[in-house]
Amino acid sequence: MALSPQWLDELRSRTTLSALIGRTEKLQRAGREFKACCPFHNENTPSFYVNDEKQFYHCFGCGAHGDAIRWMTDQRGLPFMDAVKELAEQAGMEVPAPDPRYAQAAEQRASLHDVLGEAQAWFVRNLAGPGGAEARAYLKQRGISDAQIREFGFGYAPDARGAIAEALSGFERDMLVEGGLLISVEDKEPYDRFRGRLMLPIQDRRARVIGFGGRILNKPEGSGAPKYLNSPDTPVFDKGRTLYNIHRASAASRQSDRLVVVEGYMDVVALAGAGIAEAVAPMGTALTEQQIELLWRMVPVPVLCFDGDAAGQRAAMRAVERALPMLRPGHSLSIVTLPEGLDPDDLLRRDGPAAMKTLLGQGESLLDVIWRHERAAMVQSTPEAKAGLKERLMAHADAIQHPDIRALYARELRDRFSEFAFPPRAQRPFVPHRQQGKGRGFDRFGSTNAPPSPLLRQLGPATARTRLMGAVILGLARHPALLAAHAEQISQLRPEDAGQARILNALLELAETGQIGSSSLESPDIPAILAERGLGLPPGDAIGGMKLAFLSDRTMEPEATTELTEAISLLVERPAIEAALVAATARFGDDPEGSFAEQQRLLKRKLEFDARLMQMAAMRGGNQ
Repeated sequence: MALSPQWLDELRSRTTLSALIGRTEKLQRAGREFKACCPFHNENTPSFYVNDEKQFYHCFGCGAHGDAIRWMTDQRGLPFMDAVKELAEQAGMEVPAPDPRYAQAAEQRASLHDVLGEAQAWFVRNLAGPGGAEARAYLKQRGISDAQIREFGFGYAPDARGAIAEALSGFERDMLVEGGLLISVEDKEPYDRFRGRLMLPIQDRRARVIGFGGRILNKPEGSGAPKYLNSPDTPVFDKGRTLYNIHRASAASRQSDRLVVVEGYMDVVALAGAGIAEAVAPMGTALTEQQIELLWRMVPVPVLCFDGDAAGQRAAMRAVERALPMLRPGHSLSIVTLPEGLDPDDLLRRDGPAAMKTLLGQGESLLDVIWRHERAAMVQSTPEAKAGLKERLMAHADAIQHPDIRALYARELRDRFSEFAFPPRAQRPFVPHRQQGKGRGFDRFGSTNAPPSPLLRQLGPATARTRLMGAVILGLARHPALLAAHAEQISQLRPEDAGQARILNALLELAETGQIGSSSLESPDIPAILAERGLGLPPGDAIGGMKLAFLSDRTMEPEATTELTEAISLLVERPAIEAALVAATARFGDDPEGSFAEQQRLLKRKLEFDARLMQMAAMRGGNQ
């Protein structure tokens, strides 16, 4: 029956949700809402809320969410149309007459459910009969209990052509073909799809059989028969939109607040036997976008558990690549990799359920998986290989559609690449480059060798760093191309002033998203862009009227950017020297002589850096 969205909205608006739920649950008024202990999971304090104005209920404990119709289907267990009819009767609405085309399709689906249900009953009888001895022995060898055999509906398909057509002779053969039970070949009699296989029913969220998965028991050498065989897509079964065990795992996930995705049916059964009932599996293929969305409806961060072999790692990366474009705030995937050569059943047998539960709690983030996979893809010993690594990392970030998440991934991956590709080098004393003037030594920025000015004597290192940091931020706004060219180094700047930190972060994010730093946008636009975010560049008096080349309107490239690059290097390397000094001091107990020598070398270099940093911060002459 085709029900229009408008009609369903009218039905919801005529239903007072709190009155509907209040028939079976004790609701308490909480402002404009009602609250209660959640009926979908055990709890002692109320986390289940009902909002009549917005027409939905939500549990902050287990995530249960829905409207009046969803309440009738999930809590009352009614089929969708039965729920609609009951609510319509209470609301005084008439259910629209059925569309003949929809009725025909619904009748076909109902008939296929009947066929598949009968097939399932026949498979179960076969497993219990004389012909199912080999299948029962296999289940015993796998440690699957009788209770699990009944719960998961294990059955057996005999190794005979025409057996299922004979058993289900009450249905037309075309229906058996349509349901995927028979294979139809032109000019030949249809024959059984599943032969000599241990059978498992695939069920929808209402526990109706919609297809089958079969494991071969006796595979002749060179036969080429697949170990596992699934039903084909049919009017009631779409493998790309279905997850095995979804009807059991959905309820279990509300209790555990977790959903585990494994690679195969038997993995699901093994986990259930270990007390992990919230497990599902795709239909022998990589996770699809529709399956990921289905997972996210139940939990925001499902756990994907892959085998530790090469095939399992490829499957993990395929899932990551499928998920990246779909990421949204609060929703992601956690990736668990099993020890190499083991599947969940093997690990449970070897180490027990506690080891598996511990492993499921130690999943990697998508970002960690991307970095580990790409870092291990090839030897990264040459500049070309490192550049290739960065290109692949950025391609993953660029695949993300959500702009904020994309920028955050790009920033984090750049930071990791920078730490890997540009490790700290041995520090060398800073020696300014000199040019000879007439009777006096000039450095390359035009400063003389004259005694320190009164301003330079007044500045301390901390004040000098803050002043120079403000000048660098102004310089980056004037020369935004450096934000992209030196993003790794600039991202290591750590302003002590909170306002400076916010402006710098905003500039980096704008550069990462391509909003600044391109030839299409002139630097004078940057103050307006920052103003939209409630930020403003430091005024000139905040940096003491410093006369640096990169702050002058009349200084041309490359002098300005060369000076700006040096200022950035000074601000980045100074904290590195301090960290190295702390590390050298910590080694004093184990190596007093070596530690002392290292301390003296670092202290000398620190003084040289402070002197140059203060000199730049006090510049008054400079090029105009």
